[in-house]
Amino acid sequence: MFNVFAKTYKQLLEDELQTLIARLDAPPVIKEAMFYSLSAGGKRIRPLLLFATMEAFGTDPKRGLMAAAAIEMIHTYSLIHDDLPSMDNDDLRRGKPTNHKVFGDAIATLAGDALLTYSFEVMGNIPEEYTSPETKIKLIVEMAKAAGTEGMVGGQVADMYGEGKKITIEELEYIHIHKTGKILSFCVTAGALLSRAVPKQLNNLALFAHHLGLAFQIQDDILDIEGNEELIGKPVGSDRDNQKSTYPLLLSMAGAKNALAEHIQMAKYYLANTNLKTTMLNEITDLVATRDH
Repeated sequence: MFNVFAKTYKQLLEDELQTLIARLDAPPVIKEAMFYSLSAGGKRIRPLLLFATMEAFGTDPKRGLMAAAAIEMIHTYSLIHDDLPSMDNDDLRRGKPTNHKVFGDAIATLAGDALLTYSFEVMGNIPEEYTSPETKIKLIVEMAKAAGTEGMVGGQVADMYGEGKKITIEELEYIHIHKTGKILSFCVTAGALLSRAVPKQLNNLALFAHHLGLAFQIQDDILDIEGNEELIGKPVGSDRDNQKSTYPLLLSMAGAKNALAEHIQMAKYYLANTNLKTTMLNEITDLVATRDH
């Protein structure tokens, strides 16, 4: 059931992203660089979270296409910049050469900048038949917080300064909540706002997303040690090579797997409290717990 849902909405998203980039009046090389990374594939877990949240409310997920595209642009910009020599210095992303390896550092940096700024234009252009101007403003503000210094960027800074140091589990949790979790949480919040959720539903969905985000990152840490390089699309062991603290390092592999199970259990608990039709969200939660790439 979820596989059909995912295939349908991933294809709709791919088409939307292609249309949005094609309509830009910009130098061809920057459009090519933007779309190169946008079309590199991946799980599309973030937009699928938005679509599945809307589906839980009985809202047509297609109404969330532009919001989903905006979120995927922000996620992709962060990956392009993460891969740069000044950051993680990665050669491969999803089995393909990273953006700067194809287009050079300068164009890769600008492609990331372009995706970030375009994401806000796209979010602001959601048709008013789909949501109110007030909700659009809230979506833009919340997306900025999730992506900026109080969210992803703040987490990236803490992650960078934590390299080569022994940090506590609380400090590691801060990194993951901000670097990965805030954007994942925003996907759920955006789907709920586009579906006119009431405060109690928003609160339970926020707690669900908080635990799902931590589970997602713990599984990432586990896969960096036990994962299949071919499936992941990049070399395993990069966390160790970059001297990063991880859940398996701080808790042991068994401890990390226990923490993963606990966060999945809590995510499902809060999901059940929404009293919504959460079949797809439950399947995404199971996918996060068992994914191999």
